[in-house]
Amino acid sequence: MSAGTVAAAYKELRGRGVVVTLGRGGTVVASAPAVTSRRPPRVPAGLRDLAGGHPDPACLPVLAPPARVAPVPGSHRASPRLATLEDAARAWFARDGVPTGSVTFAHGALDCIARLLSTELRPGDAVAVEDPGFHHLLDLVTASGLRMLPVTVDDEGIRPEALRTALRAGARALVCSPRGQSPSGARFTPGRRDQLLTVLGDFPEVLVVEDDHNADIAGADAVNLASGGLPRWAHVRTVSKHLGIDLRWAALASDPATLARHDGRMLLTSGWVSHILQATVEDLLTDPAVARLVAEAADTYTARRAALTAALQGHGIASHGVSGLNVWVPVRDESAVVNGLRTRGWWTAAGTRFRIASPPAVRVTTATLTPAEAAQLAQDFADVLAESQAVYGG
Repeated sequence: MSAGTVAAAYKELRGRGVVVTLGRGGTVVASAPAVTSRRPPRVPAGLRDLAGGHPDPACLPVLAPPARVAPVPGSHRASPRLATLEDAARAWFARDGVPTGSVTFAHGALDCIARLLSTELRPGDAVAVEDPGFHHLLDLVTASGLRMLPVTVDDEGIRPEALRTALRAGARALVCSPRGQSPSGARFTPGRRDQLLTVLGDFPEVLVVEDDHNADIAGADAVNLASGGLPRWAHVRTVSKHLGIDLRWAALASDPATLARHDGRMLLTSGWVSHILQATVEDLLTDPAVARLVAEAADTYTARRAALTAALQGHGIASHGVSGLNVWVPVRDESAVVNGLRTRGWWTAAGTRFRIASPPAVRVTTATLTPAEAAQLAQDFADVLAESQAVYGG
């Protein structure tokens, strides 16, 4: 066998993540990818939990599954989606300019994204992801044997030049959030959207996946890439943040080829989403009283998020949180801040779980944080930073 053939084989194996080169240590088989998620530490008793990223239960409707369910004659594989819920999902997408020619369902946003990546990519392929980004997605990419290429994020979402760098480095897919981004609260502006579409126009083979997981309570206008005429795209929405965390249902709109691959793989596994669950979601999506509750929830979350960012600013502490349920606070030492706030009764999330190469920070979930509590938390935050600064300065 020629040396050129061997070298090409090594290059292919490295690109697929099967082997890694250790310099003088030679080339070795790579460790198996992780198959579990990095779970957050248990909340200690007596602390105010601001780390979970969950909605306020008081802002969620009471779930009402169908009272009677007739026996199913056989399988739902031939008709996996309730037509009435599909119509409601199309209206949900169309309201925000997302094309509705091809729509389907999945068991939550991560379930949908995992299936999309598994049908489009092979182990070792690269995925462009937000940095900082949603920790469960970062774990999912790694567990799938894929490589992450980080794309920096500011208040307007992913940065165009960082995206171009990742795409030039070989990313075959991009996963991003158009609003309510976790953990930073970023959201696309029209100008940023146009810049990103210009970059993506040079890479038509890349699959663009938008995770609009808290569309109805993000507190930001709908500005998405899906409406930009991309050849390969998928826009995913779930209802767990605004209707209930037990509703493991997501709607997917995409180009026809992407949808066909998603549904083909789903038919081979779970087959369909429970029709009982679908009926429950349909009733909630079409209930005017629930719509009013969700609108009030969006206003509540916006007010609580703004209260914390304003209170922090009053102490000269910069933060990010223009949409969504969280505020991202850059710090020098995550452990010092998290532990300092813990001694004052607050439980917050260290940013390390959300970061790849971005600077340290702490994530604070503001979904249940009242304005009065926000003022106290900001004061405690300032005190902890002052103590930390004194240590570093001494």
